[in-house]
Amino acid sequence: MLTLPLLTLYRVFRNKKTSAGNEHDEKMDLIFYFIDFFIHLDKYLPDLIKNFGIWIYVIVFLVIFCETGLVVTPVLPGDSLLFALGTLAALGALQIEALLILLSIAAIAGDSVNYAIGHYIGPKVFHYEESRFFKKKYLIKTHEFYERHGGKTIIIARFMPFIRTFAPFVAGVGAMSYPKFILYNIVGGLLWVFTFLLGGYFFGNIPAVKRNFTIVIVAIIIISVMPGVIAYIRQKMITRQNIA
Repeated sequence: MLTLPLLTLYRVFRNKKTSAGNEHDEKMDLIFYFIDFFIHLDKYLPDLIKNFGIWIYVIVFLVIFCETGLVVTPVLPGDSLLFALGTLAALGALQIEALLILLSIAAIAGDSVNYAIGHYIGPKVFHYEESRFFKKKYLIKTHEFYERHGGKTIIIARFMPFIRTFAPFVAGVGAMSYPKFILYNIVGGLLWVFTFLLGGYFFGNIPAVKRNFTIVIVAIIIISVMPGVIAYIRQKMITRQNIA
């Protein structure tokens, strides 16, 4: 049961072992901090709102924009962050109208920038080697997903972490004209933001959900990733059948 911060648990475990080096420990601290932040958004966000005030709108705008707009930032929280923000808006800590408008703009603008990057960089990226910030395998999988589902990929991908970051990039490489892309982009962006923000706004403070908020956040993450996992397993099975 995820009731204690993961970072604290990790540090207790680490202190019982011989440290391999301060640099390694700092990296692991950072990793566990981000994991802990993602699954305990209900605990961290109120503090951020208290410390940053109105600037929290700028911060969450940038998070959503970067998660959808930059190919190197697919690990940023999206679904869970929107749900948590909706929950806090229901409590009066944030304005739901401002969140709906700002984050819809962030999501649509992010995908548009991602499309432009794909358009101008072009197919060259498919020849790049993997690095810490760029995972070529996700780009290839998104391209395959796009080949199967066409333009509706831009809408479907909004609800699939990692793929939503690469889908507009692949569209920009040459798979879709911009007028067609922007239509799918607007529809997908509005559906995504409104679904999770209003989901948190109307359901996040139900007693059962509030008592198990961490579990709900983890469930959202798992459900978001599940379509990609299913597609991956299905593709593996098809490949094995073809080989056989």
